[in-house]
Amino acid sequence: MSNLKLCDVAVGDLESIQLDITAGEILCLSGPSGSGKSRLLRAIADLELHDGQVQLGNTEQSALPGHRWRSAVMLVPAESAWWHETVGEHFKGRPEQLLEQVGLPPEAFEWQVSRLSSGEKQRLALARALSRKPSALLLDEPTANLDKDNTQLVEHWLCDTIREQKIPTLWVAHHEDQIQRVADRHFHIENSGVKEQAVTS
Repeated sequence: MSNLKLCDVAVGDLESIQLDITAGEILCLSGPSGSGKSRLLRAIADLELHDGQVQLGNTEQSALPGHRWRSAVMLVPAESAWWHETVGEHFKGRPEQLLEQVGLPPEAFEWQVSRLSSGEKQRLALARALSRKPSALLLDEPTANLDKDNTQLVEHWLCDTIREQKIPTLWVAHHEDQIQRVADRHFHIENSGVKEQAVTS
């Protein structure tokens, strides 16, 4: 149960980004297309060169090999990678409860990745990430490919899981109504920095 902290992080056009996301908090990040939201998430996940410091609790990003950092500070991109033929090969064990929570049947473990819809891939990528028990989450528009019912299902599941497991979470979102539903705090990219916005419900 640690905070995720950014101190003077700079990547691309973004400069001096300061954020402190507490355990179990959902901080939503919005901004115009091309403003650097996804690139900032990649920097936090140690997938892109950047200036400044990122810390999880007392551990600095630079103190860990990249693969160990990313297993703790887990990025779920808008389009996740799939490197095996079947869904089940991407999971450790068979966490059927996780599939049920994202609205998929247990037999989804047997499905060919090639047959998945974009929405099924997105839900499975989220289930895969949470099954690995990350210490922090970076979510890049996690419901972008979902219909209204599945968006609502995934929002509830994510919010409950993040708060129960005390996972500091940076959630990139475009839609103001979603931000109002899920965010504890909301920051918007303006020029080369971020500015806190009011969250109304």
